[in-house]
Amino acid sequence: MTAMKTEQPSTHAAAVDQRMGALRAALSTFIANKLAVGSLVILILIILFCFIGPLVYHTNQVSAQLLLENQAPSSTHILGTSPTGRDELGRLMLGGQSTIELGLAVGVLASAFGLVWGTISGFVGGLVDSVMMRIVDALLSIPFLFFVILLASIVRPTLWLIILVISGVSWLSTARLVRGETLSLKTRDYVVAASGFGAPRWRLIARHIMPNVLGVLVVNGTLKVADAILTFAALGYLGLSIPPPATNWGEILAGGVNNIFDGYWWQLWPAAVFIVLTVLAVNVLGDALRDVVEARLAQR
Repeated sequence: MTAMKTEQPSTHAAAVDQRMGALRAALSTFIANKLAVGSLVILILIILFCFIGPLVYHTNQVSAQLLLENQAPSSTHILGTSPTGRDELGRLMLGGQSTIELGLAVGVLASAFGLVWGTISGFVGGLVDSVMMRIVDALLSIPFLFFVILLASIVRPTLWLIILVISGVSWLSTARLVRGETLSLKTRDYVVAASGFGAPRWRLIARHIMPNVLGVLVVNGTLKVADAILTFAALGYLGLSIPPPATNWGEILAGGVNNIFDGYWWQLWPAAVFIVLTVLAVNVLGDALRDVVEARLAQR
């Protein structure tokens, strides 16, 4: 009895040490990727700029000030003013807030719904799998831009409505990815053994399938964030985004393109640079996370 009592804590300690060792190995793999570390720093700086910047640099982004329209950069307006007289630096901060919030929200919602849908479809299989995947195929066949234009003509766009619309498209590819991983995982020995011992399906999914899909899901989620930011920018460029005084980088970019031949470069290039930097940084982080996941799987 005493031997059994001492064996259980030692086994638990060994499992904890194994998990900590895997975490340290994953962290070392990430830190070794200097490009990924630099991308993480860039993302942190962009987030601080968008959310902390307005607390330091106060501007009026609510009402138009037509007497200040299209002013060049100066000590008063560091990045000049917009065609409506609003401070461009303040607009970049405000537009970055909505852009980053949308990207993160879409990444989380699309990943969560795609995880549940794909796991159930792949694990249950049979008729349920066929019906669920045909629904995915049918939704993928709907042109996204046509759907957004139709929706914008019916209701007034809001940030949360756009988040739901983009998430409603983004989860489809995630569900396919998770389904493929689930089809592979459910044939593993430990899942078959647990099923043979009478474990219910919900326990197999929650205990053995979903945790092993999370690594791939995190990588895919970062890419969804980048795709959502680009999609939001495209909608803003087309005038299908949230109406003023709210703004986003795509809407700022559209206004800058309209005035580029008038020499108002400050209305175009800063927004373009922020979009490119953010999307590139998120994509590089996604690649780095993929390397970390692959290194973790190789240790199993």
